[in-house]
Amino acid sequence: MKNLRIVAKGKEADVYLFDEIGDGWVGGVSAKKFADDLKALGRLERINLHINSPGGSVFEAVAIFNTLRKNGARVVVSIDGIAASSASVVAMSGDEIKMAANAMMMIHSPWVQTAGDAAELRQTAALLDKVAGTLVGTYARRTGKPEEEIAALMAAETWMNAEEAVALGFADSIGQEMKIAASVRGDVLSRFRNVPESLKARLTQQQPPADRPRLAATRERRQDMRKFLKERNW
Repeated sequence: MKNLRIVAKGKEADVYLFDEIGDGWVGGVSAKKFADDLKALGRLERINLHINSPGGSVFEAVAIFNTLRKNGARVVVSIDGIAASSASVVAMSGDEIKMAANAMMMIHSPWVQTAGDAAELRQTAALLDKVAGTLVGTYARRTGKPEEEIAALMAAETWMNAEEAVALGFADSIGQEMKIAASVRGDVLSRFRNVPESLKARLTQQQPPADRPRLAATRERRQDMRKFLKERNW
C-alpha cells in the first residue's frame, strides 16, 4: 500500500508522504503519482507536506522536489517522524521546514547496488559523483552552508535530531513530539551505517509488515541514472 494521502481544503492541501520514494524500485510513491495527484487539485496557495519516509530513489525525490518548487504554492514541510536519505531532499522544497521534537533527518552521499565490469563500475562512480554534486548544491542553497561542509556531512552519513537540524539550517523550527503510525520498516534502515540506537529501538517496537521485496539494482538502474542526467544536461 502506498502511503501518499492528499486532503484538499479549498486553496490549501495537506499532503502526507509516509512511504519509501520510487515506485518500481522499492515499491513506494512515484514522482509521477505525486505530481498527478497534486495537479488534480488545481491551483493551490499553500501545501502542507508531512514527511515520514526513509527515502528511496534520489531521482524520484529530485522530481518530487521540482514538482513542489514549480507549483507556485507556499510549501510548508513538517517532518513528523523521519526524513532520511532522499526524503531529506524532498524536505528541502519547503519555504518553511518544521520538525517534530522527536523527528530525525539524515543526509548521505548517494549510492547504488550495482554489478558490471571495471569500465561499467567506473562509469557508475562518475554518475554518482555528478548526482552528489547536485545534492550538495540543493542542501547548500537551503542551509547557507559552504558546499565543502555539506559534502563532509553527506560523506559521514549525518543523522540530525530537530535541534541539530535547526542549528545547521536544514530546518527552521521545532514543534511538539508526535506519535504516528509506523511507516518505516527497520530492515529498510539496515542499509545505513549510522542509524541512532534510539531510532532502531523505536522501529523495533512499531514494525509494519514487511510485505514488499527490495529489488536488486540492475543495469536498468544505471540507464535510469544516465537518462536523468542527460535530461538535465549534467
